[in-house]
Amino acid sequence: MTKVAWNSKELTVGQLSERSGVAVSALHFYEAKGLISSRRTAGNQRRYTRDTLRRVAFVRLAQRLGIPLKTINEALSRLPENRTPTREDWARLSAAWRTELDDRIEQLQRLRDDLTDCIGCGCLSLDRCALANPHDRLGEEGPGARRIDTRLCPPANCVPCAG
Repeated sequence: MTKVAWNSKELTVGQLSERSGVAVSALHFYEAKGLISSRRTAGNQRRYTRDTLRRVAFVRLAQRLGIPLKTINEALSRLPENRTPTREDWARLSAAWRTELDDRIEQLQRLRDDLTDCIGCGCLSLDRCALANPHDRLGEEGPGARRIDTRLCPPANCVPCAG
């Protein structure tokens, strides 16, 4: 690992990659998407301010939580002068994302719990299954997986599989 002087105000893309653990290609992608920014030297090389490390860490953590890049970008663009997120910013944003994450966790738990029930009868035909979907009643509610998507079928209203 290349040692970067502690008082260096700028990092090359390689140094930023080493320090953040993010591939150079991913950093270029983040820049193209407006998540981070750099200035160009006279030789057209990218230079990033040191606080870009925190911004990259913010993006990576939000991605690990399953937050889409578009949502992350919207959150970052709301910060004054596109500054690096602070601890308070993270607390506010993570609280706002909590409901979405809770919903996703509930969907995954229902998927896990229903996983064996849906093919338990052996027919493997969810649209005609007399146990899981008699008379294709779920098809009348619209396209997609109706039983596992808590936004479409809240647990209190969803009919469990009879399998």
